[in-house]
Amino acid sequence: MILTRAYLESGLLQKAIAQSKLGKLLLSEAELQASIQQTLARQKPNSDIWLFAYGSLIWNPIFHFAEYRTGTIYGLHRRFCLWTPLGRGTPDNPGLVLGLDRGGSCRGIAYRIAAANVMSELTIVWRREMIVGSYVPTWVKFYHDKQVVEAIAFVVNRRRSGYAGNISFDATVDTLATAKGELGSSADYLFQTVDGLNSVGIHDKPLLRLRDRVIAKQQGI
Repeated sequence: MILTRAYLESGLLQKAIAQSKLGKLLLSEAELQASIQQTLARQKPNSDIWLFAYGSLIWNPIFHFAEYRTGTIYGLHRRFCLWTPLGRGTPDNPGLVLGLDRGGSCRGIAYRIAAANVMSELTIVWRREMIVGSYVPTWVKFYHDKQVVEAIAFVVNRRRSGYAGNISFDATVDTLATAKGELGSSADYLFQTVDGLNSVGIHDKPLLRLRDRVIAKQQGI
């Protein structure tokens, strides 16, 4: 199944999570809206918002945006550090997805959401990214050429049980090569992220190395 806007608007994701072991972590619609308002509190009312993407939001954003730019944030790096027992894995064989974790830097995309669409589009994003509080919405400085803009980024929540911590490279490879859920395999998530980054001129060497090892693992090499 492909994650779509209609799926998020339908509430089916919330229902699936509510029936799983993650149900106790499920945030209500009111809690999601409160989180959005808290995040936007530092911004001027009725202003455009920039949103930083580093993983699946690059190749499957599903929200409406006015433009995007390629650039870099500092102090955080892209890493497979979040367990997912749904979507890209199962409770018996949880998958891994990307998060922003401490240290380094990260090249990605910043999307500009027009002021008139901020609440509707961030609601879609929050239902997707914040449904069980796996991330902390954080304002970061996004550098594009000689310009700097403030953007919202989803940083992994180290206090949640889903945080994978210092998982080894080999364990990451094993998980990505074998885990699969309703939204597809963890391996496909990796491959689609690499392709999405490549399509905008970003060549992430650690992810490319990871991709090659996962392919070799799947082929029994």
